[in-house]
Amino acid sequence: MLGILVHGDNHFIVRGPLPSSETSLALARHWSIIRIGAVTPPALAAWSISSREFRENLKWAVIVPGEGDVSPAVAILLDELSARGIEIQTVHSSTACRSEGIGSFAGTNSCAKKP
Repeated sequence: MLGILVHGDNHFIVRGPLPSSETSLALARHWSIIRIGAVTPPALAAWSISSREFRENLKWAVIVPGEGDVSPAVAILLDELSARGIEIQTVHSSTACRSEGIGSFAGTNSCAKKP
């Protein structure tokens, strides 16, 4: 399965299943710092960055907190995914949110605290 993980002004096209909130944060942290020769932790081995994919093949999207604003190109892609019926999940460090009608990020968010 293929998705997009958005981290502030950065994003990753990711091959693997839809990650949980905790895993999404861990992936963003792991991939945002360049570590030459680092080994991927076993808990994150199910996901990998993919460099050549078609946007039509994206099946999930997760936004995690990061520095900077989402780029205009990624915002357009997220709008396209939302229009295709793909839920854009927004993760906060202590709350997981499901975004509804995210069109241009002007939608409302309904959040539920994690158990």
